[in-house]
Amino acid sequence: MKHPSQAFLPAHGGQLRQIAARYGVPAEQLVDFSANINPAGPPASALAALNRALADPATLTAYPDLELVELKKILAETSKILPENIAVANGFVPLLEAALRSLRIARCLLPVPSFSEYRRTLENAGVGVVPYHLSQEDSFLYAPEPLLQAASEEGCDAILLANPQNPSGVLCEAERMRRLIEIAAEHQIKVLLDEAFMDYVPAQSLTLAAVEQKNVIVFHSVTKFLAVPGLRVAYAVSSASSTEDMNRRIAPWPVTTLASDAVCGALQDDAYAEDTRRKNSLRRTWLERELARLKIITYPSSTNFLLLRFANQVDVPLIWERMIVEHQIVLRSCTNFEGLAAGHLRTAVRSEADNERLVDGLKRVLAR
Repeated sequence: MKHPSQAFLPAHGGQLRQIAARYGVPAEQLVDFSANINPAGPPASALAALNRALADPATLTAYPDLELVELKKILAETSKILPENIAVANGFVPLLEAALRSLRIARCLLPVPSFSEYRRTLENAGVGVVPYHLSQEDSFLYAPEPLLQAASEEGCDAILLANPQNPSGVLCEAERMRRLIEIAAEHQIKVLLDEAFMDYVPAQSLTLAAVEQKNVIVFHSVTKFLAVPGLRVAYAVSSASSTEDMNRRIAPWPVTTLASDAVCGALQDDAYAEDTRRKNSLRRTWLERELARLKIITYPSSTNFLLLRFANQVDVPLIWERMIVEHQIVLRSCTNFEGLAAGHLRTAVRSEADNERLVDGLKRVLAR
């Protein structure tokens, strides 16, 4: 079996159609561990909101609310902030683009490994990118002083971070992150903080700091945690003046009425959120233990995914292919995570049955 070519490998997780066509496996037979979506599926409250909206023809015949008043109100209540501190768009990228233009960022420190869209978005906006290689031995944890020293020495006016970190899932605790923000402020450096997976550890969020500190913008994605990525909703939190400037740079009607209604319904379902966190923690702990028995190293994740590191002698690209062809399991290839050494794959944490299937498949392919 030949290794997958770099040209073929999907740029993101969840690309089952492309993989199914490549390997001749029906897409409906594939179990997707490459995208980090809540295995519980959308909350009943979101589906009920969608059904109510579709029952009213005006949902489709009328334009969405230009100001997204209700959505921002619910987001503000959930985050314990004011609607004036929230900017909404149909995903993280347009929010980051608006922030870069609003803050007039010229040069940005980018700790790697990192999500591939970070560099792409920065470069598309004409921002100079300075990579900073995180320590694998320290599980890619952010060290405030060295990071900001590098940013200052390189003449950066911003630093782009993910917390929990992507692709490792490692959490930089709130106290350490606040220290980083304080040092950045001393150097007049903006902190762009992606908290896409912070719903799993909400007490560690720096959302309130983004309201209080002029040099911080925090980004949130609600659709991964709520299992509705097809609806494309994300929001950013910053000071009122910064938010107003960002909103002027976001295209009108950034979110559909259906997406807004579904997210408003889902965000008020506290029981769903609590159950998701509880089950994810139990499943992730079990999966970490079973992977350790297979001599697969995992990093200390606080999210619904695990970064896997295999022994040097393991042919990881071949493992990735065999899991698809022989077990219909799609893991996340990590070759396009800048700064990540070879020998890694990433897996989502799914249901108990799916996780057992994953462990069994890995056990079989590693034994060959």
